[in-house]
Amino acid sequence: MKVGFIGTGSMGSILVDAFLTAKTLTPDQIIVSNRTREKALLLSDRFPGLTVAETNIQTVQMSEIIFLCVKPLEFKRVIDDVSPHLGSNKIVISITSPILIEDLEKQMPCKIAKVIPSITNSVAAGASLLMFGNRCGKADRIKVRNLFEQISRPLEIEESKVRVSSDIVSCGPAFISYLLQRFIHAAVEETGISNEEATFLTTEMVIGLAALLSRGPFDLPTLQQRVCVPGGVTGAGILALEQIGDVFNHMYKNTQKRYDEDLKDVSDMFYGTNH
Repeated sequence: MKVGFIGTGSMGSILVDAFLTAKTLTPDQIIVSNRTREKALLLSDRFPGLTVAETNIQTVQMSEIIFLCVKPLEFKRVIDDVSPHLGSNKIVISITSPILIEDLEKQMPCKIAKVIPSITNSVAAGASLLMFGNRCGKADRIKVRNLFEQISRPLEIEESKVRVSSDIVSCGPAFISYLLQRFIHAAVEETGISNEEATFLTTEMVIGLAALLSRGPFDLPTLQQRVCVPGGVTGAGILALEQIGDVFNHMYKNTQKRYDEDLKDVSDMFYGTNH
């Protein structure tokens, strides 16, 4: 099976790296193309045997599954270019949340799926979100799921839930990383502990927390109960954290607002401003 990647930016290159590191695919199974060809050539330097196509059309012609890893407003240009070369047997997978499956099915004659990966997939961890168009049969779904089972825990979702699910799975590592940075900075500022020590201790704490949650028997509420002794230090700290209030509600509102704006921009791109 040949797998193509149109776009080798941040997430495209992460997927290629993840599939090859996990040995889900071998370099000779992968074809890549990118608007700036030099970026694609960097991947072939890292993974000898990987094919760098001259054009996106060549990537499509050589591949059974094609990942579209380009920015939302670049989709129409790419689709107009490759659509005449897409047979009904090929599977095109978008990794971009505001590009709707129904719109892609109108633009291309092939089978359509959407997958939202996460940076955590680069270490064969975390979840990935799977959605399928009407042309994808059972065998197609199994084929895509099998790919992602090697680098993640795939979960099939309704496309209407893609934004909040993406916030958790794909954006979540950045959100939590930001909070942890603030956690470390406050420790240094308030106590004088070195940044190196605080970073090491925080990193090990997060790794241990992940192990506790993944192996059981703890879930988030029971873990808090076990650590938080009544009248103790942890409880005093949580009292301060309760002042955070509805900051996460605002976060989800902001991401949904941006998603709605992206949906409008994409719709205008495909159908014009007077549709």
